[in-house]
Amino acid sequence: MPLKYFSKDLTPNDAFFVRWHLAIIPTEVDTATFRLEIGGHVQKPLSLSLDELRKGFEPVSVVAVNQCSGNSRRFFEPRVPGVQWGNGALGNARWTGVRLKDLLAKAGVKAGAVDVSFNGLDGPVLPPAKDFAGTPDFEKSLPFDRANDGEVMVAYEMNGQPLPMLNGFPLRLVVPGWFATYWVKALNQITVHDKPFDGFWMAKAYRVPPTKDYQEEPKNQAKETVPITNLTVRSLFVKPEPSEAIRAGAPYEVQGLAFDSGKGIAKVEVSADGGKSWSEAKLDPEIGRYSWRRWRYSWKPIAGPYRLMARATSKSGETQTTAQWNRSGYGRNVIESVQGTVS
Repeated sequence: MPLKYFSKDLTPNDAFFVRWHLAIIPTEVDTATFRLEIGGHVQKPLSLSLDELRKGFEPVSVVAVNQCSGNSRRFFEPRVPGVQWGNGALGNARWTGVRLKDLLAKAGVKAGAVDVSFNGLDGPVLPPAKDFAGTPDFEKSLPFDRANDGEVMVAYEMNGQPLPMLNGFPLRLVVPGWFATYWVKALNQITVHDKPFDGFWMAKAYRVPPTKDYQEEPKNQAKETVPITNLTVRSLFVKPEPSEAIRAGAPYEVQGLAFDSGKGIAKVEVSADGGKSWSEAKLDPEIGRYSWRRWRYSWKPIAGPYRLMARATSKSGETQTTAQWNRSGYGRNVIESVQGTVS
């Protein structure tokens, strides 16, 4: 997503970042024949049309940040493999759909449910076969309690419009406060399991060390890993932009945004002296605890080089770190900075 769209409360659909894992992605969907299949450890498997989803269940909406686990990966040092995102694998939208909890209730989940997995219409070029490993299908899972908490949603609208094809039409899983790896696009299959789901994208991929800030050392990597889940607390600069001309002595409003996993942003602090001192920024009104929150800071620039820093703190006391590294470049929450020259 281009930096200019960070200045909006909601990210326009046509500017929202796009990430798929497999090469074969849907380019058209017949809405008349499409069905969402719900099965597995349930009493009554369901096959629901889009019309049945819209008319048979209470519609709900939530404003929520969607952020790729590897957002800002290119800032990790030493560098790590993967898509070399800047800060643009991030967006904020109003999602509308039906509660997953209501769908599970309609299907009648049996006692002993452990996980719920989610699959979409995308597929690998070389699917797994008996004599060839191929590429594992992109299927993710949530613990049953998370799936059934009333906040996870099967969305059919994004900012009041049908989901764009590239962002999951006709249905997308929305998991507020969790990284986008769980937000399965073109969702067409939900399966309830009575034992832990061990698909590749849970058991082998999107895993992090079970340490604070997911920290590990390049030469001493963690032997144990766990699936990445909650968003980390972050703050980002919207203004000044890189290479922006700033006049000395003229009042300047620094702007940015902050978000976390849903606990809420308590404060954002800004430093203009390399972190020696910090001043609290003004927060805009909250538009939802899973949304990003805008902040503003009055700055009096002086001539010469500058380096501004920003750090956010959540209502639970979580804040940003000064340095971070893990092998996959996941969950960045380093104190952000922007620099340039005041003329």
